[in-house]
Amino acid sequence: MAQIGNWLASFGVAIVLGLTSQQAQSTETFRMAHDVGSGGLSSLDPIDKGRVLQITEKIMNRLIRPGPDGRPAPDLATSWSANEDGTIWTLRLRDGVRFHDGSAFDADDVVYSLARVLDPERDSPARSVIAMVDKVEALSPMTVRMTLSSTFADLPLQLMDPRLRMIPEGSDESIGRTGIGTGPFKLAKFDADGITVLEANPDYWEGAPKLERIELIGIPDANTRLQAFLAGQLHMERGVKPLMRRALLRSDRYVVQDIPTGNWSGLVFRTDVAPFDDYRVRRALRLVVDREEMLKLALDGGGVISCDTPVAPNDQYRAEMDCPADIDRAKALLAEAGYPNGLTIKLHVAPIDGVWSSMAVVFQQQAAKAGIKVKIVNAAADGYWSEVWMKKDSFATSWGERPAHQALSEAFSSEAKWNESYLSDHNFDFILERAQGELDFEKRRESYQAAQTFLAEISGTLIPFHRSQLVALSPKVVNMPPVKSDRILWHEVDLIGEGS
Repeated sequence: MAQIGNWLASFGVAIVLGLTSQQAQSTETFRMAHDVGSGGLSSLDPIDKGRVLQITEKIMNRLIRPGPDGRPAPDLATSWSANEDGTIWTLRLRDGVRFHDGSAFDADDVVYSLARVLDPERDSPARSVIAMVDKVEALSPMTVRMTLSSTFADLPLQLMDPRLRMIPEGSDESIGRTGIGTGPFKLAKFDADGITVLEANPDYWEGAPKLERIELIGIPDANTRLQAFLAGQLHMERGVKPLMRRALLRSDRYVVQDIPTGNWSGLVFRTDVAPFDDYRVRRALRLVVDREEMLKLALDGGGVISCDTPVAPNDQYRAEMDCPADIDRAKALLAEAGYPNGLTIKLHVAPIDGVWSSMAVVFQQQAAKAGIKVKIVNAAADGYWSEVWMKKDSFATSWGERPAHQALSEAFSSEAKWNESYLSDHNFDFILERAQGELDFEKRRESYQAAQTFLAEISGTLIPFHRSQLVALSPKVVNMPPVKSDRILWHEVDLIGEGS
């Protein structure tokens, strides 16, 4: 971190990171930052809790990726089909693909990559995504068959998960350091706390990347990342605060993309500790929230109201609900739960996510109307995910967009690795299981919507809105369409020089 600190202190100085000002303007090196979420535990293993997604997305491929419309599109699998009852899926793989070490990609690599995810001894957070898969086998060098434990009509949606990247067979012990994949860029240097360097993969199957080099700088604090961008040290910043949008739009020095997403930030109240173990308290904490006001104050209106459902606004399974604030009802529930005079809680936040602090302050003010005193605890950004998240009784969280089943199961089902609120409700689990096994689309949608309305009553997680993603770019960046981060085709992105 000392290297980064010295770099940040050098804003306005001709030499940055040992580069001359002429080199710093190179049209061949693209620079962006990431939040160093897991600190010293950071890894290039795509299924590890400490994975650095901003790196793995550029060096590894999935079998299936989201297309421009969010629907499943070919990546390393060119086609897929299921039997009549949706229990057996067959995937045809792409010919001629090679890993960065020169080895050929084939069905054995797929079997190996997915076996690691499914291994109960590894206990990967990604396991819940494909927990319905019983067996993966190679039918031929370019054909894979997946046998499921039960009917699942939406398997292609699950395979779009950004963690389900393909790695070489036998690379379990080294992948966290080497990052060998089939992606458009390959690893030259990995330093999660400092500067990670990626170089173009000239043999990439979609064509050689236009960029020759990408540098990813670890900067935990959201404000510092933005300042680095504003100072011209970065070409891209994904986490722009909504309140900065208008200022950036008034300047011709920046390009701002306002992208609707299923990403959400929320406040978590652990259901396994008092007073949050009483569903009436949890319900009261969510009833005090005027979500329109919170959206306006925290995001400058840049989002869509959510009634505590993690399912994206444009998802085919989204449940439409109304959830106005009801202070009187919140007070009555608190009294029923034994808190007629209100209660005091501590809420932990950190500067990792630029909206957490403002969201917490709005919640503090709104909760006070029901006699709830919220003490905001400002934690350090470095180590938040390992020392605060899922450790403290209440804390802020952020999630990226996921398909409906994954969004619901990964954060709320009883056995999920990332069940951050420790919710354990067999009724909810049953509804999800019923939805998963239903082949009729309308009936499947009814079950997923029932799961969401159930969460709106008993959840320990306040999800006030889904966020628009504000992405700030240097005008030098080209071929970067306004799409969600998991749909960026990094081999097409380029930089134009001063004289271009």
